[in-house]
Amino acid sequence: MKPIHVYANVIHMENTSPSTSVLSVRVNSEERALLEEAAGQARTSLSDFVRRKALESAEIDILNQTLITIPARDWEVFEAWLSKPASSNHGLEAMAKRKPVWDK
Repeated sequence: MKPIHVYANVIHMENTSPSTSVLSVRVNSEERALLEEAAGQARTSLSDFVRRKALESAEIDILNQTLITIPARDWEVFEAWLSKPASSNHGLEAMAKRKPVWDK
């Protein structure tokens, strides 16, 4: 049996300092108007809106990565966990047997 290699990246974001830094982004007038309208509808400042959306997007991009890195010291533990037989999940089994609502 050919071994399967899985890798995981774990990112820890620690807020050790209350200081912030400036991030400058260039947009054209139509893009700025769109961002300002969205910020207004969200009842927040343009800066807070752009920061929040950029962070949300970054988190999604990182979570959607298919490359996962596992430290070498943890590899054997991970392989042992991966090799364990699956335990039964009665709730999941029952749900799988139910007919979906769109098929009723």
